[in-house]
Amino acid sequence: MLQSETVAGPSATILELNEPTAAIFRQDAASNTSFTSIGLVLLCTIIGAAAQVLMRMGAVGIENSSLIGIITNWPLLGGYLCLAANTGLLILALRDGQLSVLYPIIALTYVWVTILSPMFFGDVINGFKVAGVALIVLGVSCIGLGSRS
Repeated sequence: MLQSETVAGPSATILELNEPTAAIFRQDAASNTSFTSIGLVLLCTIIGAAAQVLMRMGAVGIENSSLIGIITNWPLLGGYLCLAANTGLLILALRDGQLSVLYPIIALTYVWVTILSPMFFGDVINGFKVAGVALIVLGVSCIGLGSRS
């Protein structure tokens, strides 16, 4: 006979879990996020930023908005390929890490795009953008520090 364990959910709902299921929840809660997973997610942020830059280049370069014009737009296709690679790497990263730690790191993509936009498109960076980037970096740092406790 399987033993059961009572677990209170986020909305104070009581769940009865059999022992194997309860063990999965205990194991998941106790697991730490690996440095490999963090590295993969950081790589995702760079690839994601490259995807955004390529898609912007492709969007500007669309001369013929027909299907043929879009599917022969190499920068646009390159951006979509980067997004596919990004998704694959994120899946690999999430296998050995906590979603609450890894997913906020994706916000660093905004930082890279903000840095790359003036280089490629002549975008102007003002104080509000700098403050926003600083808040993103601060927030990701706080989440990283909070995951250690």
